[in-house]
Amino acid sequence: MDLRKKYNIPSDAVLTIAGTVGVGKSTMTTALAQALGFRTSFEKVDTNPYLDQFYADFKRWSFHLQVYFLAERFKEQKKIFEYGGGFVQDRSIYEDTGIFAKMHFEKGTMSKVDYETYTGLFQAMVMTPYFPHPDLLIYLEGSFEDIIDRVRERGRPMEQQTPIEYWQEMHERYESWINNFNACPVLRLNINEYDIVQNQSSIEPIVEKVSRFLHHSEKLKRRM
Repeated sequence: MDLRKKYNIPSDAVLTIAGTVGVGKSTMTTALAQALGFRTSFEKVDTNPYLDQFYADFKRWSFHLQVYFLAERFKEQKKIFEYGGGFVQDRSIYEDTGIFAKMHFEKGTMSKVDYETYTGLFQAMVMTPYFPHPDLLIYLEGSFEDIIDRVRERGRPMEQQTPIEYWQEMHERYESWINNFNACPVLRLNINEYDIVQNQSSIEPIVEKVSRFLHHSEKLKRRM
């Protein structure tokens, strides 16, 4: 069954999946793209030339890393819209600024000057009417306990070895970020309401919600 046609989802829609590490963004990206017949866009971590240096010295390399991520995500976003849409994207361009760069600045691993330069770049490149924002940001959320259970059950070895305090801080930062996010429409999905790993048919109610949100936001746009 073609779920995209059944729920009247535009073939050029661009959906972005956001949420803390271990919440299931990649799984959701793949399942939703398959259900809709869309392409996928995944974060390219392996080709990042700053990653090793960054883990060895946060303070020296955090600015370089964040600028690299910003440039790569900007190019990817541009490519998605040049293709004519029809994409599900794993991680948004907004999370790096709202969560990670901010965290480095607040923890002292990015200087005030570097942080201001970085956020100025982000504002000039992304937060403008010319930048093609996604049609919908799908935020995967759950209680801290539920997310920790997911990490323990399905997380990568590196994630399972990460101290629990880190996950607690990430959870709090993500919640604070999404509560103040307004760059595009947001659909919040609780990870307890579906399990697309064990039950593939649980993707259909999600497609239905996506359709409702897209059409609702389209109506709002027309009224403005």
